[in-house]
Amino acid sequence: MFSDRRSLEAHQLQRLNALLFHVRPRNLFYEKKFAGLPYEIASLDQWRDFPMTTKGELSSQADSTGLAPHHTFPIRDYLRFHRTSGSTGRPLVILDRAEDWAWWIRTWQFVLDAAKIEAGTTVLMAFSFGPFIGFWSANEACLARGCRVVPGGGMSTAARLDLIQSAGCSVLFSTPSYTLHLAEEANKRGMDASKLGVQKIFVAGEPGGSIASIRQRIENAFDATVFDHVGATEVGPWGMGTPDGKAIHVIEHEFIAEFLPCEWSDHQSSNPKEEKSRPTTAPMELVLTSLGREGVPALRYRTGDIVRPRFDHHDANGFVRLEGGVIGRTDQMLTIRAVNVFPTSIEAILHSIPEIAEFRLIASREGAMDQLTIEVEDELHQPARITDLLDRSLGLRVEVVDVASGSLPRSTDKAKRFLDRRPSIL
Repeated sequence: MFSDRRSLEAHQLQRLNALLFHVRPRNLFYEKKFAGLPYEIASLDQWRDFPMTTKGELSSQADSTGLAPHHTFPIRDYLRFHRTSGSTGRPLVILDRAEDWAWWIRTWQFVLDAAKIEAGTTVLMAFSFGPFIGFWSANEACLARGCRVVPGGGMSTAARLDLIQSAGCSVLFSTPSYTLHLAEEANKRGMDASKLGVQKIFVAGEPGGSIASIRQRIENAFDATVFDHVGATEVGPWGMGTPDGKAIHVIEHEFIAEFLPCEWSDHQSSNPKEEKSRPTTAPMELVLTSLGREGVPALRYRTGDIVRPRFDHHDANGFVRLEGGVIGRTDQMLTIRAVNVFPTSIEAILHSIPEIAEFRLIASREGAMDQLTIEVEDELHQPARITDLLDRSLGLRVEVVDVASGSLPRSTDKAKRFLDRRPSIL
């Protein structure tokens, strides 16, 4: 690791210049985008003069198959096929060469190191193994480390619970919502999730691992330690959970992180003590540059993720710390009766209510006003108390509707808990 940020930034600058040297003459998308700008830069400050890349830009220039426009080499050179989930727009096809996929696997080793995963560990991958990136790179990173990897795709939840026991899996990889669903299903079957033998759980794909209410529910249910992870098909596996479970570190050995000011409703917790103890770092939009992926580089890519960056911490690796992980997205902000609020703020509160098995947020628009309805599977069938809690926590009264148990969708991929029916956002 690096002794200080100056040496880290020197490493990043060297890697960035090498990347630009190899990529720009071959990558038509970026050569056009960076026309007239130098091929070698003298500082990271100079890098901030280069234009940023957006998901909308890539989607608008994709071909009829959805193939992203910024692939560097002839398509015959690419082996891996993955596609974005489409949760924030048209699904985008991203291909990787063998060399770039090897970079994914090397970068994932930072995540495994943080959790002290050793060779010989038996892990279960509870995801669909479809074209969404999911835990594909985690799967192969664990194999590269010498772990015994148990695939859990194409199975019912009950079958996965049985497989965890029969295969002796001590590590689980899953989305936060599906991990909670596993515990819910175990309870229905008269099983104790805390007796399954799972000791460590990696969660990704949606916010949760760094949100106290969600993390605690998972850890209590399984008697295991939760490790957060963040990545994106367009960018790579860029974030790993902190030792205290309250934040994400950007893996700055492999990524350059920048931060843009953004709007944000600062209500996130129903716990006044937690509100007072939260660091006062400003919410920012995260911009990332991946340093080791020549085949489909993400250069100054606006992720749309809202984070709270901190550099004044004492964590051993020295990478920038994002308090609370990804705390929202720029494309999902709602303005309800002059209150700006993000779905993740509401989700954190709902997850703190143990009687809620599942929920869904439905955004609509009446005239120029955003409206929000929340559907909940509530064991107590008392939606009024949930309305009151949201009112006290956010200063916002919304309609809460109690729905039948088991009626809301569950998924091993990203949970679709936010349904946006506003006509201006398609």
